Amino acid sequence: MSSGEAAHPSLLAQVMILLGAAVIAVPLFRRLKLGSILGYLAAGVVVGPRGLALFTDPEAIMHFAELGVVFFLFLIGLELNLSRLWAMRRDIFGLGAAQVLLTGILVMLYPLVVVGRSWQASLIAGLGLALSSTALVMQLLEERGQVQAPHGQKAFAILLFQDLAVVPLLALVAFLSPVKTSDAAPLWLSGVKMVGAVGALVLIGRFVLNPFFRILANTGARELMTAAALLVVIGAAAIMTAAGLSAALGAFLAGIMLAESSYRHELEADIEPFRGLLLGLFFVSVGMSVDLRVIPRVWPVLLGALVTMTVVKVGATYALARFGGTNHATSLRAAFLLSQGGEFGFVLFAAAVSAGVMEQEQATILVALVTLSMAVTPALVALAPRFIRQEVRTREETFEGAAKGAVLLIGFGRFGQIVSQMLLPEGVEVTAIDNDIEMIEAAERFGFKVYFGDGGRLDVLRAAGAERARLICVCVDKQEKATHITEIVRESFPLARLYVRAFDRGHALELIDKGVDYQLRETFESAIAFGKAALEALDLDADRIAELEEGLRTRDRERLALQQQGGLDAGKERLHTRPAPKPQPFVSPQRKGVALNPADVAKAEDETQDA
Repeated sequence: MSSGEAAHPSLLAQVMILLGAAVIAVPLFRRLKLGSILGYLAAGVVVGPRGLALFTDPEAIMHFAELGVVFFLFLIGLELNLSRLWAMRRDIFGLGAAQVLLTGILVMLYPLVVVGRSWQASLIAGLGLALSSTALVMQLLEERGQVQAPHGQKAFAILLFQDLAVVPLLALVAFLSPVKTSDAAPLWLSGVKMVGAVGALVLIGRFVLNPFFRILANTGARELMTAAALLVVIGAAAIMTAAGLSAALGAFLAGIMLAESSYRHELEADIEPFRGLLLGLFFVSVGMSVDLRVIPRVWPVLLGALVTMTVVKVGATYALARFGGTNHATSLRAAFLLSQGGEFGFVLFAAAVSAGVMEQEQATILVALVTLSMAVTPALVALAPRFIRQEVRTREETFEGAAKGAVLLIGFGRFGQIVSQMLLPEGVEVTAIDNDIEMIEAAERFGFKVYFGDGGRLDVLRAAGAERARLICVCVDKQEKATHITEIVRESFPLARLYVRAFDRGHALELIDKGVDYQLRETFESAIAFGKAALEALDLDADRIAELEEGLRTRDRERLALQQQGGLDAGKERLHTRPAPKPQPFVSPQRKGVALNPADVAKAEDETQDA
């Protein structure tokens, strides 16, 4: 067996170990109410080089697993658009910049004064620890359903600025380096490359992506849409990385460019499985990077640094948010969310060691500090409500419950469009999805916003907000499709009210049996309206017409109830029918018929005469 062939079992074994560690640790930690993130970190510590030593190079895994962070930022971008981003500019560039600078300066005092490090190393340590973990914070918000909550939006704005700050911080490391390289690119050239990369990404998102996805959607090949979604995210990350910017920032911008696209929910559903798996792998690799041998040796310094960093970050973030006019509850929740160090600190500390600004021992301690701070964050976030008054918590819970009153409309054909016309004038928030490209484009010409997506896929329904919807309306025109969607919704989203368009009477009975809250045969009401118009044309009195309509509806309800018990053939007596007339020719015969059997005819005539 060749060496290349022998490598495959080793690779498969590593994959099995990673998946097995996660599958065991995460449910255990969730059962203990410690959260999935701590489970991933613990799994990494156990299988890492300082645990069972099943993996010796956690950095290689981390480089690959960072795609989880990239995918996560792409999905966050899909939830925003340029107008919402512009509305957040004050929090991003005002509060975010102030938080990084103030926290960085205060945190640097600990290594500078207490530990006795150089001011250059202390400055990089302080600014690096000022950055928080985008992956951790957004995962915590998502698990609690608080991404769109005020404190979630405030924390996200600060995190977004921190992602932007990585590039100037790396430039600061190069500036502080005692080893100057002559082949470094001029600053103006780096700036031009960054602006060019952002501009190229905006133009591609504006003019290329929608036609690109339209062509792929018309092929009907679902796997192509998944491949295209991965291509867009990784391509955007590659463009920004080549320009010296963050890969996660590139994915975020790509998501924003597609936030108004009709294919947004389909893309979100395609990316979600990769995001979840790779993000979990990222936290496993973070756990692997912890050097447990360092902790016993420097635990007093490490513990002091952890307490100092947590207190400073929470205090500074809370004070700045309150100074900016944010209320106490939102400021406190956001501050506790941002209390930890971030994954970009690993990159910054490694660059500082390479540039000679920081010693390897200090970088190792800082990596352990960041990891420990991530581990304690879920507990701190859980403690935050204890510092908020009870009436404020009650008001927040009521607000979050009211925010779930949206309607998810599946199918935007003839039927769904009329339904939307009843909902939209009242300001009801309607999310409409359909998988007919031509219909979506036609609807957009009339000012409607319909998202491309297959309502028969659970992941698409989740991405479209079915978990938060108060009412789900299934308005598709195919009977089998409507039944399939009904089964998925009833099983996965039992709290949502379910209204379904029925094809015919048999389909209506099937939907009732599956537990829908309301069903309507697609031609029932229109046929009643048509019949009423016919009676009006015959000069029938309006009261009599109303009486006939009510009688029809009553008999129909009674018949439907009987059919639920006895099947489709039950309740026939509730139908108005006329006796079948004997068939009569429209034209009288012109000649007498000829009997085929004269003897039988003669006998019949004799019997008639006797009678």
